[in-house]
Amino acid sequence: MNRKKLLIGVGVVVILGAIAYANIAFKKETGVEVTVEKIEKRDLQALVSASGKIQPKRSVNVSAETMGKVVDLKVNEGDTVAQGQFLMQIDPRNLQTAVNSRTASLAANRSALEETKKSLENAQLSLKTAQDNLRRQTDLFKAGIGTKEVYERAQDDVKAREGDIARIQQSITTQQTRLKQDEANLESAEYDLNKVRLVSPIAGIVTKRNIEEGETVVTGTMNNAGTVLLIIADMSVIEAEVEVDETDIPNVAVGQIASIKIDAFPDKKFAAKVTEVGNSPITVAGQATRATNFKVTVQIEGLVPDVRPGFTCTAEITTATRQKVVSVPIQATTVREMVVDANGQMVREPIDPKEASRPRRPTTTAELKPGQERKELEGVFVVKDGRAVFTPLKVGIAGDKFFEVLDGLKEGDEVITGPFASVRAMKDGDQVKISTSSAASTTKK
Repeated sequence: MNRKKLLIGVGVVVILGAIAYANIAFKKETGVEVTVEKIEKRDLQALVSASGKIQPKRSVNVSAETMGKVVDLKVNEGDTVAQGQFLMQIDPRNLQTAVNSRTASLAANRSALEETKKSLENAQLSLKTAQDNLRRQTDLFKAGIGTKEVYERAQDDVKAREGDIARIQQSITTQQTRLKQDEANLESAEYDLNKVRLVSPIAGIVTKRNIEEGETVVTGTMNNAGTVLLIIADMSVIEAEVEVDETDIPNVAVGQIASIKIDAFPDKKFAAKVTEVGNSPITVAGQATRATNFKVTVQIEGLVPDVRPGFTCTAEITTATRQKVVSVPIQATTVREMVVDANGQMVREPIDPKEASRPRRPTTTAELKPGQERKELEGVFVVKDGRAVFTPLKVGIAGDKFFEVLDGLKEGDEVITGPFASVRAMKDGDQVKISTSSAASTTKK
């Protein structure tokens, strides 16, 4: 009986000891399990990503300047052409007729002018004869030999010859003016005739052809655009025209380096540089509700074989770089409403040692002291003595996975990175315990 009681007593003691040990162990393990990462120095790049289209730096639309039927077409899409190379011929018959007509008219007017000039020479000879006769009649009249009637007739004859010369000279002036007009008309007709023979204005590739031999081309007017016959692109310099969101455009500047990925060449990246940043937003007719984007032109360095205008591409523009700076994982940052004093410094509620195992009680608005206010602060939770301590941050550029830390953290600090739900609900001063996998990972680093 005594042995039985002894065994029962020993069992009770063991059970009580197990309960006590479990309580102690439970108290040691209280708190939310979190993953952490040690703060390190890293090289960071701030990138702006935008999509757009590949375009040549120089592209020319070849349009007709005269109306007519295409009678000779020498190029196809994809052909490489040199500057000045013959492209096509528009039927020249009507314009050639106009040139011939104006040439004949000019020749006739030149002949008429020569005849008038000869008439002037004859009129000048007649005037000289009349003047000589007037001098003789004047001498005879003064000597009393000649009659007054003959003298006055000689005077009238001189005046008549002078009038003939004046009329002929006026006729010559008029004919010369008409001749200049005819020459201008002929030059214009010849210029129009030259328009029917189209040559390439630049060296490049025919990227589009909108006409077939035998079709009639239409010239543009004030209200209607003419037919674009061909598009010729100089593919020696390629650009990517991308649309950058308004929130990123202040960080983009001319001269920044970039990389271009063309969808048609998924395994290649091309070095590039920003050459132009738009000042006005992109507008699309008929689309009232549209995100505000700005056009940014990025020029690809070197040649891109087999590229075509209109290829879809994505540009990653490096807007800033930092070497060996303190950085924090982006997923560790969060925003909390905290109490700050008049100097903007965060005010922490002291922890009562007797309530060390309990979470901090948030300060209410009624408990704020003069000069204090509640303010949303960006920061991270740093693990200190088993607690999550909210630490405000001042960040710089944003890399792919990390923020640059300007103030608030130092190397070796352990910041809470997850789980997301835990970080989202966490409060300053909450007890935490570091995940075993996270601790091992941090140790390896």
